[in-house]
Amino acid sequence: MPVTEAATEQLIRIGEVARGAGVSVRAVRYYEQQGLLVAERSPAGQRLYRQDAIVLVRFFQQMFGAGLTSRRITELLPCWDSGHTDAHQRAMLRVERDRIQAKINELEAALGRLDEIIAITNTHS
Repeated sequence: MPVTEAATEQLIRIGEVARGAGVSVRAVRYYEQQGLLVAERSPAGQRLYRQDAIVLVRFFQQMFGAGLTSRRITELLPCWDSGHTDAHQRAMLRVERDRIQAKINELEAALGRLDEIIAITNTHS
C-alpha cells in the first residue's frame, strides 16, 4: 500500500528494522512473506515499517529460537497486539510454555553434566 511523503516520517526502512533487531534484511523480508510483518510502500516502492517492527522482529527471533513455527507465531500475534486471549489461545500459550520449560530443564541437566566433567577434569590437570 503506497503512503504519502508526510506519512513516511513515522515509518522506517527495512535496513533500519534489520539493524535495530540484529537480523539480516533477508530475515525481515522472510517475516513479511510469512505474514508476520506488514510493510507499506513509499512512493518510490521502498518497504516501510512501523517503529514497533524492531520489537516484533526481536520477538520473532526469540520465538523461532524457542522452537515455534511461523504458523504458531502468527497465532500468537493477536495476543501480542490486543493483550487479550480467548480460552483456545491461553491453552496454546500454556502448551508452548510447558514445551519450552521442558527444554530448559533438559538444557539445565546437560549443563550440570558438563559442570561435573569440568570439575573432574580440573582436578587432573
